[in-house]
Amino acid sequence: MTDDHTRKARELIVRMCANPEGGHLGGSMSMVEILVTLYHHVLRIDPHRPQAPDRDILLLSKGHGAIGLYAVLAGRGFFPEESLASYGAPDSVFTAHPNPAVPGVEMPTGSLGHGLPLGVGFALAARLDGSDRRCFVVLGDGELQEGSVWEAAMAAGAQRLDRLVAIVDRNGLQITGDTEETVALEPLADRWRGFGWTVIEVDGHDTGQLRAALDRVPHTPGRPTVLLARTVKGKGLPYVEDQARSHYVRLTGRGYQRARAAVLRGERP
Repeated sequence: MTDDHTRKARELIVRMCANPEGGHLGGSMSMVEILVTLYHHVLRIDPHRPQAPDRDILLLSKGHGAIGLYAVLAGRGFFPEESLASYGAPDSVFTAHPNPAVPGVEMPTGSLGHGLPLGVGFALAARLDGSDRRCFVVLGDGELQEGSVWEAAMAAGAQRLDRLVAIVDRNGLQITGDTEETVALEPLADRWRGFGWTVIEVDGHDTGQLRAALDRVPHTPGRPTVLLARTVKGKGLPYVEDQARSHYVRLTGRGYQRARAAVLRGERP
């Protein structure tokens, strides 16, 4: 069923990008398999009790990918997918960045660099409460240029927060172009290890690899875990894949039909 969930999520993302405001297409499409794996196979959650005290926590630090999160939450049953028709409309709860008025959204995010510090806070709170809840934070790779990410990474390692997991959507692009040409991140795995993290590198579009890695949390007692998930920006739309121009898109008319056909058939229309 995972393929059906990912295909449906991409269809909903494309649909939201066809509204008058458009949406962050590329970075939402690149993390679909990550979110589908989390919400359908890994997270301890109940769509009928989104605030259950023993739930696992998911923070979308790259908040500009909100339409990807909304699509997967709808597919998991937090709200009817028809609700997404109001995305971007005045007074809609479905805004361009995650809105906690939406069932399943934990925090408003998207001021980049803040999600991992929040994750450290959730993980510390769980420890103080004696809870076995886990906290997962999805970050963009361009976001790693924010110093607050590394302050949080250092704190998490020092505090031995082994139930905290960061997942980096490593698509190699940001709004201005290639991440390595903007501020080089490599050797990225070594940077995380230097702060005391267990590092796992995976194909971010392979749900089998993602699930195998995420099902084992915590991996190393006393060490937080980071997944470096290699992805393709705009995944599912071959004519914009791996291109910075897919970052924010407003689909109209023929463009929308072309995109929808591509995600539904998995081939060039």
